[in-house]
Amino acid sequence: MSPSFPATGRCRPSAPNAAAIHFVATDPPAKAQTYQLLIEVATPVRVSVGRLGTFDFPAGLYTYTGSARRNLEARVSRHLSTKKKMHWHIDYLLAAPGVRVCEVRRHGAAECVVNQQIAGEIPVKGFGASDCRAGCGSHLKRLG
Repeated sequence: MSPSFPATGRCRPSAPNAAAIHFVATDPPAKAQTYQLLIEVATPVRVSVGRLGTFDFPAGLYTYTGSARRNLEARVSRHLSTKKKMHWHIDYLLAAPGVRVCEVRRHGAAECVVNQQIAGEIPVKGFGASDCRAGCGSHLKRLG
């Protein structure tokens, strides 16, 4: 199944904790090692993204595609945690005020395959794609 997110609009209202996040499985869990986060940036934010630099993120919906070699649920829970050491590019964006995850989708297909199926604008070249060898450009896309 190819991933699809709304091109415009906002996330459904929900509580700001992991239990409130809607998970959608597009493939059987045994295969699911790739995930996508649907992210709402409620108001424009400027974020320092580690060594990548400082960037402005306009308000809107974004999708981030990542993968976990072992425990996908633990990786996603870490992303949703407010108390963590900043490690991945997405950690910096998710820590910004007014930024929240609305939905998580898991996929059995490879990270870059899933990422390339989503149309959207690349807001930051190289974001989440430090180890990408498929030419994605970024694993974060702005949907609208």
